[in-house]
Amino acid sequence: MDYLHLIILGIVQGVTEFLPISSSAHLILMPEIAGWEDQGLANDIAAHLGSLVAVVVHFRTELITIISAPVRVMQGHTVQHEAKLFWYLIIATIPIAVAGYFLYDIAATLLRNPLVIAGATILFAGLLWWADVKGRRDRIQGDITRRDAILVGFAQVLAIIPGTSRAGITMTAGLMLGLNRQTAARFSFLMAVPVILLAGGHEVTQLVTGDGSTDPLAFLIVMTVSGISAWLSIKYFLALLEWTGMLPYVIYRLLLGSVLFYLFT
Repeated sequence: MDYLHLIILGIVQGVTEFLPISSSAHLILMPEIAGWEDQGLANDIAAHLGSLVAVVVHFRTELITIISAPVRVMQGHTVQHEAKLFWYLIIATIPIAVAGYFLYDIAATLLRNPLVIAGATILFAGLLWWADVKGRRDRIQGDITRRDAILVGFAQVLAIIPGTSRAGITMTAGLMLGLNRQTAARFSFLMAVPVILLAGGHEVTQLVTGDGSTDPLAFLIVMTVSGISAWLSIKYFLALLEWTGMLPYVIYRLLLGSVLFYLFT
């Protein structure tokens, strides 16, 4: 891919990773619609690494508190909620880790069909809209329980289907459980850290054991652009969320799914 395509790839990955519109759908469909060659595994890794850096930088203070909380509790400090949140994030990651291990090949082949992506894009748009409208939205981060972590974690498994959106389905589940928009979004973003680490680790293993080559400059471009785009996406999504709600993303998903059905049927 030339450098302009790499920049566009980084922007698409960064912007869509944390918005409820499915980054995987865009990354799968972009080469097909634009007629570009597949971006390759190394560039996928670079894009995910950039997104990971972005979410870690944005939530750095909170993540440091959460990660250190179990040790601080043992030392007698009062950080019970943060310690619980540490374990809740692990609990929420287990279902997608297990499902990803057993279903990766199916997700990477059969489910990458454009019509599957179109259907998932529309179906889960409707579910997101329903959750945003009907959810109580009266629970904050301190109200998250182990049950919430388990249910949101199992909902995250659906993100294996391209077009579902990992961010979208976890926010949907959070809203259904009565979390307010900010809490549902922030918990979804925090959940992204272990998930991206696991997915990136798997991709790195594939790259190391495969015979593909890596262009260092291309890797750096995609990672940097993806990271900056993702950071801006997180920042402005959270800032505007109470004003916009989920409706703009629902409308976008409905339009995208309709266009995909038109193009591929």
